[in-house]
Amino acid sequence: MAKSTTKRMILMIVLVLLLIAVLAGIKFMQIKKLIASIPKPGAQVVTAMKVESLEWQPQFNAVGTMIAVRGVDVTTEVAGLVRKINFKSGEDVKQNAVLVELNADTDIAQLQSLQAAADLAATIVKRDKLQLDIKSIAQQQVDADEADLRVKRANVAAQQALIAKKTIRAPFAGRMGITTVNPGQYLNPGDKVVTLQTIDPIYVDFNLPQKNLAQIGIGQKVTLRSDAFPGQTFPGKITAINPKVDPSTRNVQIEATVANPKAELLPGMYANVDIDAGEKKGYLTLPQTAITYNPYGSTVYVLVPPSAASAPAGASAPAPAAPAASGSDSGLVAQQVFVTTGPTRGDQVAVLTGVQAGQQVVTSGQLKLKNGTPVKIDNTVQPANSPNPTPQEK
Repeated sequence: MAKSTTKRMILMIVLVLLLIAVLAGIKFMQIKKLIASIPKPGAQVVTAMKVESLEWQPQFNAVGTMIAVRGVDVTTEVAGLVRKINFKSGEDVKQNAVLVELNADTDIAQLQSLQAAADLAATIVKRDKLQLDIKSIAQQQVDADEADLRVKRANVAAQQALIAKKTIRAPFAGRMGITTVNPGQYLNPGDKVVTLQTIDPIYVDFNLPQKNLAQIGIGQKVTLRSDAFPGQTFPGKITAINPKVDPSTRNVQIEATVANPKAELLPGMYANVDIDAGEKKGYLTLPQTAITYNPYGSTVYVLVPPSAASAPAGASAPAPAAPAASGSDSGLVAQQVFVTTGPTRGDQVAVLTGVQAGQQVVTSGQLKLKNGTPVKIDNTVQPANSPNPTPQEK
């Protein structure tokens, strides 16, 4: 009786297991059919470009300030009433050109009085010498009169200098600024008349870290770029290096001279300074948007034929694929590879390892990709890829 019960239980268990297996098989076939019915994802639209080998000029970059070769605020040494202004705001003047004339009538009259006294003293000295020859006066009287003559002539010279100061001249050639002084205005000593700047050539002062000192020298070429003149560069050369490093920043001040014949660069402007350092080098170059930076390494997506897409990321780069027409199905798939990046310049980055010249690399749209994803290339809008980008204001 016990054996019969045991056999029934075993049979029931086998039947239950068989039923479960049948149901599982049916469910598996349903899931498989469902998966097979899911449409495969279409080609993802990306932008792509071929890896190029470009020559890079190693450079140091800094932000500099334009400084006039000579610049001064013209002032007056003496007080006086402005009689005449001989320049216009913004015009160029030569050295020693008369800028402003102050009223000097009283001073001229005083000069005439002092000159008359000096002439009289000279006459007295001449007469005293004639009398000394006939022993009519003592040598002591002649010496006193000669000393008096020298004093009076000194007074005349001092008065002439005072009158000269009432004529304000340009201390050097340059361009005048905007003046607010008008005829009839009273000026006190030290009052500003106008600014005068020599701006051709012009200096640019900038700072570099002390570690770059060994790679810079007098006569080294520099290139200036200013946002006031987009796309335009101004060549110059280093003319002075400060003999002292700033102990608080460990930077050294450098001065370069830049030709400025059109007077486009003005004192006080800032400019981006590029300093050439060393010989040109060749690098495989990509836009920085092509690189995906991750904690485990930097990657790019290269476009390869489907047969070459099985290699895992980090393997040697597949052979370059033939370029596809923009906006068409490329017949290529994405393959992720690890790369080693090097220096950057503007929108570009140098790629040291991981890709080969001529390969097509995805430059935007990477978030939609994984290994083996088919792609459609549309280069209607390309990401920025300029070595010297400039701000775009709209």
